[in-house]
Amino acid sequence: MSTNTPHGHQTLTLQGLRFDANLGILEQEKTAPQPILVDAELNLGPQPLLPQDDDIFHVLDYRKVRRIIIDECTAEHVNLLESLIGKLAQRLLQLPGVRGVRVKIAKLEIFDDCEVAIRIEAGEW
Repeated sequence: MSTNTPHGHQTLTLQGLRFDANLGILEQEKTAPQPILVDAELNLGPQPLLPQDDDIFHVLDYRKVRRIIIDECTAEHVNLLESLIGKLAQRLLQLPGVRGVRVKIAKLEIFDDCEVAIRIEAGEW
């Protein structure tokens, strides 16, 4: 790659990913999964404006990122939203080329009048 190749700062974003997870300390949360919403931003740092070629194997495949989010959030029952978001942030930071992550997980039905969410930022931004 030539040093004259134009670069830009790249962020991969998945927004509004909804699925059910076993999460929480309340009795109803321990017996049934509940809907959550996950937003994730992955800082990929400086990237060429055009990939070296048009091949998926030379970029971070967002299908893989989506699958990791779902798998990590549904692997087992977790009591605390704080524990779940920490585990997910750590896992996403392990992906090749990821310099930083911003993740938000919201419980959609815990209260009738609001959504409860935790947001975490880790790594480089």
